[in-house]
Amino acid sequence: MCLTWGFLTFCLHIMLFHSYLVTVMGLVIPWSITLLVVDAYSVFIQYLPVQRRLIMIIFFGDMMLSCLSLAAACSTASIADLLLDAGGSHCPPKLCGRYQLSAAMAFLSWFLSSVSFLFNFWLFSSL
Repeated sequence: MCLTWGFLTFCLHIMLFHSYLVTVMGLVIPWSITLLVVDAYSVFIQYLPVQRRLIMIIFFGDMMLSCLSLAAACSTASIADLLLDAGGSHCPPKLCGRYQLSAAMAFLSWFLSSVSFLFNFWLFSSL
């Protein structure tokens, strides 16, 4: 399908938006794991690092990744909707289901990242 002339640009846009989602989630996953390790370390040591500089780094990191996650989720959801509206010839059911699932997981990731961002915003303003 992607080799025909009419659908070449259509397929390039789909691959571009999907690679954007993969790139953003490739940034979000290590960031979240790093925050998990820092939080677990502070719980086990029973020392909460309430340093303004550290909270500011976490605050800006969460803010940037939250915005990028929302953009990636919206672009993937729009591509999934476009593929479903185009009909069955453009999107096999298994592929459309995967796009919908990846969009739903991206929105879940954005929601959790924005909750972390808002919590750190509240913590940063109270310091």
